[in-house]
Amino acid sequence: MNHLITLPIILPLLLATLQLLPLFEKSIERQRVISLVGSLTMVIVSVALLMSASAGNVTLYALGNWDAPFGIQLVGDRLSSLMVLLTSVLLLAANLYASAGDDNQGRYFYPLMMFQAMGINGAFLTGDIFNLFVFFEILLIASYSLLIHGGGKHKTSAAVHYVFLNLVGSAIFLFALGIIYGTLGTLNMADMALRVRELNESEIQLTKIGGMMLLSVFALKAALLPLQFWLPRTYASAPGPVVALFAIMTKVGIYSIIRVQNLIFGDSAGALTDLGQDWIWVLALGTLVMATLGVISAPSVKRLAAHLVILSVGTLLVAVGFGSANSLSAALYYAVHSTLAGAAFFLIGDIIAEQRERSFDRIVAGRSLAQPMSIGILFFIAALTLIGMPPLSGFIGKFLIMKSIDSSSALVWAWPLLLIGSLAALVAFSRAGSTLFWRSNGKPDSSKASATRKFVAVGILLSAAPLMSLFAGPITQYTDATVEQLQAFEQDPTQIMAKGVQR
Repeated sequence: MNHLITLPIILPLLLATLQLLPLFEKSIERQRVISLVGSLTMVIVSVALLMSASAGNVTLYALGNWDAPFGIQLVGDRLSSLMVLLTSVLLLAANLYASAGDDNQGRYFYPLMMFQAMGINGAFLTGDIFNLFVFFEILLIASYSLLIHGGGKHKTSAAVHYVFLNLVGSAIFLFALGIIYGTLGTLNMADMALRVRELNESEIQLTKIGGMMLLSVFALKAALLPLQFWLPRTYASAPGPVVALFAIMTKVGIYSIIRVQNLIFGDSAGALTDLGQDWIWVLALGTLVMATLGVISAPSVKRLAAHLVILSVGTLLVAVGFGSANSLSAALYYAVHSTLAGAAFFLIGDIIAEQRERSFDRIVAGRSLAQPMSIGILFFIAALTLIGMPPLSGFIGKFLIMKSIDSSSALVWAWPLLLIGSLAALVAFSRAGSTLFWRSNGKPDSSKASATRKFVAVGILLSAAPLMSLFAGPITQYTDATVEQLQAFEQDPTQIMAKGVQR
C-alpha cells in the first residue's frame, strides 16, 4: 500500500503536536525551524504525488485496510494532487513571511497553521463525504484561532461573524449528511454516485433536498452570492501570513462543488443530473457584479484584495456553472493563478500597512513607505497579474475561460461581466497605486523596513505568474487530462473505490 498519500495529512498533524511539547512550545525560534523545514518537506511530498497523478495513477488508500464503502479512504487523483501542491506552496510562503517576526504575537501560531493545512489537505484528499465534514471542521477551528491571532477588537468583531456563519453552515452540512445517508445508505462519494442512479421516486426528492443543502454549504465556503458578505471584513482583519493561507479557503468550497457535481450529480445521475447547475451559473454571474462593485469601492489594500478573491470566485464558478469540459479545464488553470496571486497581494497589503503606521493600508495619503521601490515593483506585478494583462497567467486564464463559453446565449452575459470586472480591477489598482506611492506626505520611518524574507515570500508567489505563462502548454494539458479523468470517474465510480464494491 502506498503510504505517501497520507503524509499531507499526517505530517502537519505530527509537526503541530511536536510544537506543542514543552521543549518547543516556549521557543518560537525552534517552532520556526520546524515549520519551515516541515513546509518545504510538504512541498516535496506534494510534488511527488502530483508526478504520480500526472502519469495517470490514482492512489487509493483504505484506512485500517477496510475496503470501500465500509471504510474510510483517501483518493489521490489529478485534481486532489494539484490542490494539495497549491496548499503546500501557500503554507511555505506564509510561514516564511511570518518568520520575519509576525509569529511573535502569539505562542501557537505555527501549530495552528499546521492544523489548518492538515484540514485543507484532508478535504482535498478524502473520498468520503462525512470525512469532508470532519476536515472542514478541523480547518475551521484552526482558522477561528488564527483569525484573532495577536488580539484586538477589530479582529474579534470580524471573527464573531465568521464563526457564527460557519457554525450555521456546519449544522446544515450535518443535516444534509443525515438526509443523504437515510436515502443512499452510504457516504462514500464513489458509492453515492452508484446509489443515486438506483433511487426510486420516493427517495429522489429527499436526496435532492440533501444535495441542495450540501451545495449551499459549499457555496458559503466558496463565498458565492448571496453568501459572500462575510469574506471582505474577515480577510481584511486577519494577519498577513494567515490570510495568505486563507486564499485557498474559497477554493476548498469550489473544489467540493466540482467533486460533488461531477461525480455524484453528473450526467449519469438520472433524475438528479446536474443538480443545482443552473443556480451555480446564475449566482456566479451575480457574484461577478457584486465583486466588481466591491473592487471599485474598496477603501484599503486588503479590502481590495478580499473583493478580488470574490471576483475570482465568480469567474471560476461561471466556468464551472457553464459545465463544459473546456470551461472546467480553464477554471482549474485560473484557480491556481488566482490563489497564488491573491495570496501575494494580501502579503503586499500587509507590508504596506506596517510601514504606513496610522494610515495602515487605507487608500489615502499618508506616510511614505520605507521601501517604496521594492514594494512598488511587487505591487505593479501583482496588479498586472490580477487584472489579467498579457502575457501573465491572469490573461491566459481569463482568455481560456472566455473562449470555453461558446454558447451565444451564455457569452452575452458572461463576457461583458468578466471584462467589466477586469476594467474595475484596473481602475482600482490605478487609484490605489497612485495614492499609496505618489501622494505621500511624511518622511518614511526606516525602522519600519520589512525583512528581506518577506519580499522573498511574496516573490515566490508572484513568480507563478510568468512561470504559468511560460509553461501554459503543459499546464493546460494537465488540466485537460484532469477533466477527462473526472469524466471517467463519473462513468465508472468504482475506479476510485478501494477494491470496489460487490453488488
